[in-house]
Amino acid sequence: MAGSSPLLSLSSSPSLFPRVVSELRAAGCVFAEDEARLILSTARTADEAGEMIARRAAGLPLEHVVGWAGFCGLRIAVDAGVFVPRRRTEFLVGQAAALALALPSPRAVVVDLCCGSGAVGAALATVLGDVELHAADIDPAAVRCARRNIGAGGAVHEGDLYEPLPRELRGRIDVLVANAPYVPTDAIALLPGEARDHEARVALDGGSDGLDVQRRVAAAAAGWLAPGGHLLVETSERQAALTAGTFEAAGLSAQVVGCDDLDATVVVGTAPARPAPA
Repeated sequence: MAGSSPLLSLSSSPSLFPRVVSELRAAGCVFAEDEARLILSTARTADEAGEMIARRAAGLPLEHVVGWAGFCGLRIAVDAGVFVPRRRTEFLVGQAAALALALPSPRAVVVDLCCGSGAVGAALATVLGDVELHAADIDPAAVRCARRNIGAGGAVHEGDLYEPLPRELRGRIDVLVANAPYVPTDAIALLPGEARDHEARVALDGGSDGLDVQRRVAAAAAGWLAPGGHLLVETSERQAALTAGTFEAAGLSAQVVGCDDLDATVVVGTAPARPAPA
């Protein structure tokens, strides 16, 4: 694959495409044709395409190879080591957006904790338009990615959960989304190699039962949410009842919602509303 052929010749070459498909299929890529098209349409030269194919064949996630992931109709930049946004998380975005759009306030205050690449925050900013958006993550690489993806649409903070958020957000957050890690520590070894070997451990490991970070998020949520504000987390169907119990122990009402098509489960917690005037 020597040379520096322009992008058009890479994606349209009648001989190159089947060769790439063959290489990817031999490496165990189930969707080899789709991946070949994506790599050849992203690479700028034949050399770069060759490097991408080699990295993919070595087991790197396709999104790390091409540098981006499709999410909610957006192209989200994903650097090496950063958690790749999953399609099921689009359900979390839809639930959060619906709650924000139902608010009487014209400009919702939205926070994306454990933001990773910033995919959830970027998608919500796109849907909601005029929004006060903050995002935070403990991983510096993820924060750099999130700042690129969210851009001028919001502020991205580096630190542990609520710690880096501006204090003036306390009691003002309408929608708090936390796609916190929820894989039990012992189950990390059972994940596909693409996740286990190439995504940050901090973005995957939820502790012994998978709920350690969710518990910390829920425990402090009431002090940050506006009256009637909502906390949403993605979890598994198996863990949902425990997550809901964690929310209720923190003073939030809890509802479990799911989407069979995306194999997605979200727990929605709601803070008590402000008492009506006497």
